[in-house]
Amino acid sequence: MISRRHGRATRQYYDNFDAAHARIEVNERVHEERWVALEHRLCRMEAMLERLERRLWLTVYGVVAAILAQVVLSLTPGLSL
Repeated sequence: MISRRHGRATRQYYDNFDAAHARIEVNERVHEERWVALEHRLCRMEAMLERLERRLWLTVYGVVAAILAQVVLSLTPGLSL
């Protein structure tokens, strides 16, 4: 479809516009996919950090329990396990 305007064909202008529009759409899709991938990686990192935090608290509670057990055993010399 070629339209004439001032004696010139304007098809090339429409083709350039369509190509630019297509590039914009492709860039938007690529951006969206990258954003989804980034959100996925962030969710995985958050889950790993939560697991690490649970492990650290378990370690802290274990150390405190061992110290308290030593204190209790030192206060009761008659009991030996």
